[in-house]
Amino acid sequence: MPPSISQPAPQAAVICVFCGAAAGSNPVYLEAARALALHFHQNNIQLVYGGGTVGLMGELAKTLVSLSGPEAVHGVIPNALLLVEEGHKDNHVFHGTNSHREGAKVERIVDSEQSSTLQYGKVTVVPDMHTRKRLMAEKVQAGGPGSGFVALPGGFGTMEEIMEMTTWNQLGIQRRGVALLNINGYWNSLLSWVQTAVKDGFLSPRNAEILVEITDPNEVFATLQQYQLSQDRLALTWEDK
Repeated sequence: MPPSISQPAPQAAVICVFCGAAAGSNPVYLEAARALALHFHQNNIQLVYGGGTVGLMGELAKTLVSLSGPEAVHGVIPNALLLVEEGHKDNHVFHGTNSHREGAKVERIVDSEQSSTLQYGKVTVVPDMHTRKRLMAEKVQAGGPGSGFVALPGGFGTMEEIMEMTTWNQLGIQRRGVALLNINGYWNSLLSWVQTAVKDGFLSPRNAEILVEITDPNEVFATLQQYQLSQDRLALTWEDK
């Protein structure tokens, strides 16, 4: 008999989670972050997030690292935020003699073995917010089936990030699912606004479905696996000429 040929392992999904650097006033939000981390662990999902070490960001990252190891988590943070981010500001790996000069021009990856922030996974330091979002989106685009973008509760930054990925989907820049993890009704007002935009003629009913609602962290992977692109999204070419 011919020797059996082993099949390559399926490519892991990569899910980018946008969420607050605060914990929120209701403990249900931290519980949701921990539940989402467990869900990622159980489904071999790779996390990409904003690189924070406190609030929902920190809880999500360190919980997943404790379950799956540091290679399961990739934080992406602009150089300017290192000085105010509690878990990074005193780290000599990030703030060495040449770190600021290098960070102003190029992306730097700091492996967990080099950093005292081992509990938060691998960290990439980038020069600005735009580079951060581009890199996060590229990681998701390169992931396996079920990759996408999810927003836990958060503030201005979380809102801006999830809506930009929704817009990129509508414009044909990215093809991955975009979801609100609507814990405790946190995103109800945003979902209501989407319906108002449809009613008043600023958004088509099909494109309103680009941004989907999930209420249970354990439904995130299945929802993104089943995600369907809107037939009204624009088929534009965005590659550099």
